[in-house]
Amino acid sequence: MKSISILAAAGIALLSSTAAFAGDVRIMWYSDGVEGQVFKDLIAKFQKDNPDIKVTVDEVAYSTIKEQLPVQLAAGNGPDIARVTNLKSLSQYWLDLTPYLKDAEFWKKNYGDQLDWMRPDGSNIIPGFMTQITLTGGFINKTLFDQAGVAVPGEKATWDEWVAASAKVAKSQQVPYAFAIDRSGHRITGPAISYGANYIGKDGMPAPLDDAAKKYLTQLIKWNADGVSDKDVWVSASGTTYKPAADDFINAQVVMYYAGSWQIPNFMTKIGTNFDWVAIGSPCGPAACTGMPGGAGLVAMKDTKNPKDVAKVMDFLASTPIAKEFAERTLFLPSNKEVVAGGLDFKTDNKFAKEALNTFVKATTTTAPEALKLPGWKWSDTYYGALVSRVGQAMAGEMTADEAFKRIDSDIAEKVKAAK
Repeated sequence: MKSISILAAAGIALLSSTAAFAGDVRIMWYSDGVEGQVFKDLIAKFQKDNPDIKVTVDEVAYSTIKEQLPVQLAAGNGPDIARVTNLKSLSQYWLDLTPYLKDAEFWKKNYGDQLDWMRPDGSNIIPGFMTQITLTGGFINKTLFDQAGVAVPGEKATWDEWVAASAKVAKSQQVPYAFAIDRSGHRITGPAISYGANYIGKDGMPAPLDDAAKKYLTQLIKWNADGVSDKDVWVSASGTTYKPAADDFINAQVVMYYAGSWQIPNFMTKIGTNFDWVAIGSPCGPAACTGMPGGAGLVAMKDTKNPKDVAKVMDFLASTPIAKEFAERTLFLPSNKEVVAGGLDFKTDNKFAKEALNTFVKATTTTAPEALKLPGWKWSDTYYGALVSRVGQAMAGEMTADEAFKRIDSDIAEKVKAAK
């Protein structure tokens, strides 16, 4: 019997080597919310139809994906399949599934819009598919706004207006923080672009931080220093470590939380009827009202010893019926075009979840061109890493904002030089 195991214990670094025996395929999976259980259910269906392949599902923490997986891949000790968000920067490790797929044209037709996000530059390989499309955006605790008697800002309200209104609510209701934003370079990029930032130079290489980016980052650092935003999210970790503020929002410790569409099922499950939560899209800056598109991709690895078995699993998971079920049950925005065209019946009676999904669908229409370019840009993760590391240090008081900006530029320059 062949065996496919989806590796790991949450939060523990995975150090075991690539599958040692033919037919032994490993998959690394992380979850933001309920999608892990949905994924296990779908794998059980695959198991039933393919009794010669044993599938074991375990999940890892997202930090393992971000911090341990790149090390493992570089050492040749990675899994055979992984769910990842750093799609472009690790693309040299992805397998071209094309010769092993049942119908490569189906993949190109239904997943083609995002394939460049995960391909090495200039390549036309099919390494995997997006398990969902995401968009960053904000959420508010509407109950707190109502209790404070503070009007919710309108559709085109600015970042300053949203933070000011949230600060009034926090003061009135004695909530620790007006707002929080995840410790993530990706997360703070949407607001920066709304202020007019552009990371990509005319030559396609990373540009130095421009004045627009510096203006937003300076304001973000000031909000932390003033106690307006949730400082612990940023200063309780170091380096490029990712940390979300979801639990603080769920526990009503934050009035406004900037995260993204992937949090909808998490909030539906964990907030329940504790308070009314509402998606607000992305606040506006001088240049735009944009979020950052993205998502998680399920990709195959070059080092697999069983590309045919890997492709069989991938074909099943990418098929329209399975992709539709995954989207409807996880409340994720699907990437499969046939699923989108056929419509979805999201499996929830939660009005906040349904309204939030509709808000994010609408918000996709205001995504700035600069934001749309970044998921497929080779240097995105390099830029994000420098941002989160140095902005975090500035928030912790280890350096000034100006010093952080200089270090961001030098960090990126060093990465570019090392890659040559």
